[in-house]
Amino acid sequence: MKIRIELIEDLSEDEVLIRCGRMDDTIKKIHQYILTQSSLNTKITFFKKNQEFYFPLDDVMFFETDGEHIYAHTKNDEYRIKYRLYELEEALPKHFIRASKSAIVNVKRIYSITRNLTASSLITFIDSHKHIYVSRYYYKELRHNLERGKV
Repeated sequence: MKIRIELIEDLSEDEVLIRCGRMDDTIKKIHQYILTQSSLNTKITFFKKNQEFYFPLDDVMFFETDGEHIYAHTKNDEYRIKYRLYELEEALPKHFIRASKSAIVNVKRIYSITRNLTASSLITFIDSHKHIYVSRYYYKELRHNLERGKV
């Protein structure tokens, strides 16, 4: 395996290109490692009224849409952010999982899921009165990630 690094000073964003003759476990692990490292550097600015806030992503229990805006919910508050859910889904660490068309949850903060076979199931969070629903469509993947220990 050859490894080559090219420094290009005027790049607007770092790029990693993997050229391989076959996709094996080593290549998959390298790919996953790069994705994990890049998601660890995700920085989000949180807004409330005329203030900007900077705190760890793990403080966020879930993101949800409310009309035109996306809000990040923490234990006691909510903050507006300037991203779309699909952008967050790509940039956030892997312990943030889509729960519905309008929400992404932090599986590290989930306390319980009250299953409803005919409708959405209720998610409650550790040390918070807040809750959100996981749709039937996303329930199976969320449950799989919780059981597999993706947290």
